[in-house]
Amino acid sequence: MAINKDKFKIAYFSMEIELENSIKTYSGGLGILAGDILRSASDLRLPMVGVTLLNNQGYFNQKINAAGEQEETIVDDYDFSHLKKIKDSTVIKIGQDNVKLGAWKYLINGADGFKIPVYLLDTNFPENKPIYQALTGKLYGNDKEYRLLQEIVLGRGGFALLKSLGYGIKKFHINEGHGSFVAISQFLSSRRKSLAARIADTKTRCVFTTHTPVKMANDIFPLDLILKYQSDFPLNIPEIIKDKQVNMTKLALYFSGYINGVAISHAFVSRKMFPDYQIHAITNGVHSLTWTAPEFAALYDKHLLNWRHSSLSLRNAFTIPTEEIWEAHQGAKKRLLKFVKEKSGVELEQNIFTIGLARRFTAYKRPLLLVSDIKKLIKISDTVGKIQIVYAGKAHPADMGGKKLIAELQAIIKKYQTQIKIVFLEGYDTNISKLMTAGVDLWVNTPLPPNEASGTSGMKAAHNGVPQLSTFDGWWREGYIRGKTGWTIRGDKITETGDIDYKDALSLYNLLEKEIIPLYYNNPIKWQEIMRFVIGINASFFNTERVLQEYAQNAYL
Repeated sequence: MAINKDKFKIAYFSMEIELENSIKTYSGGLGILAGDILRSASDLRLPMVGVTLLNNQGYFNQKINAAGEQEETIVDDYDFSHLKKIKDSTVIKIGQDNVKLGAWKYLINGADGFKIPVYLLDTNFPENKPIYQALTGKLYGNDKEYRLLQEIVLGRGGFALLKSLGYGIKKFHINEGHGSFVAISQFLSSRRKSLAARIADTKTRCVFTTHTPVKMANDIFPLDLILKYQSDFPLNIPEIIKDKQVNMTKLALYFSGYINGVAISHAFVSRKMFPDYQIHAITNGVHSLTWTAPEFAALYDKHLLNWRHSSLSLRNAFTIPTEEIWEAHQGAKKRLLKFVKEKSGVELEQNIFTIGLARRFTAYKRPLLLVSDIKKLIKISDTVGKIQIVYAGKAHPADMGGKKLIAELQAIIKKYQTQIKIVFLEGYDTNISKLMTAGVDLWVNTPLPPNEASGTSGMKAAHNGVPQLSTFDGWWREGYIRGKTGWTIRGDKITETGDIDYKDALSLYNLLEKEIIPLYYNNPIKWQEIMRFVIGINASFFNTERVLQEYAQNAYL
């Protein structure tokens, strides 16, 4: 299909974009959000173009060995059938070398047929040195130099490719700091005469979304390393260099005219981290059509006729009979339990309260808080109401602490398998995420505040009527309504000192024992009403249709 390039004025740059489960270009939340935003752009006929890396070796395949440890292997099932290699190519300068850059195109097809192109950059050409050929292979390589070169390819290569393809881009949306070099390309290509005018011109063209409230998560490169590969880096702007280092988040902040965090609370934290910048808030969402299970899609088709073209229509969920919501949920739960049996061999029961928890395994997300006092949890299960748990998630290969958490969880599962059923689904991906967020009875999220920028898994659960139990952080500070949409661990007491993990675990167990499980087993009508509230209040707002409308109004126009 020929793309009318004159219409496409917004370019969305992201190191990872989830397009579909079989195209392994993503690792987790950042890439899934990017894919959801572009899917909503196609639904809204907002003329955007996506730019990312091919990542044809994917992130990694996860296996849990006999010792309960995560093992990583290269992805060998990457599906190229929906990608089309474009004929055009361009050349960028890296160090003293000319590096050839091509791309593969993927078309996102909107609800009424509007198509958005995504270009997956590829450096694997025989003309390039081996070091450059490998740059679009493995997502998030462990080596700092490799990461820098990837970011150069994304930012500067993406800018050059779009220009060579004939796009007249007016706005460059930088999704996290990895794409910041596109601002450098825009600055260096500005035809304004003075330095101040070129900086101002760049600011009018760049939009930046920051995703992390954790300083250590920002990419920081030595200036000498950057100059080794980018001799034209603007040394005449001292504000973007500190202690002979370049922070990629600060680089994007400096060159962007509109900056946003991904939740109201995250914007507040970001302003404290970067007080020199005006940081707005556009709270994340998820793509409603993608994350609504088939059972609920059929239910919404029956009762909410316009929901496929307007996510806001989900606010009318209050017209849906609760027993039909329950019936749809049981169908989704049945599919999850069938998958669990096939994947793990463990047979979970349809009528037992099922908790789901799936995310990247890393210390601040505290994935083991739920089982930190496993004997207490077993006692609740034995005396209040039976519990079964489904876990999933990967640890970054270099995150030894995260990998240790996975091993600790496997040991707990093995030791207490006769007393409580806990399943860990290896190889977490979007297919597993869709099954879990629709099929469990309660979604649990336990990050240590204020480290969760937004979080979106609970929003996916909300589209399927699944309430959430979470710490008061990220989007949940906006989505939580007591007695309506779920439960909050320790309320809003996020500034207390002392043994926070212990206090949070105590609160979590108390909520399960005194409120949540008794409600599930003893008052099904009230539970089903909560499920309906979750759809009507949270799913209708926390979606990328609303997110894109906010970007269009506040950042793009």
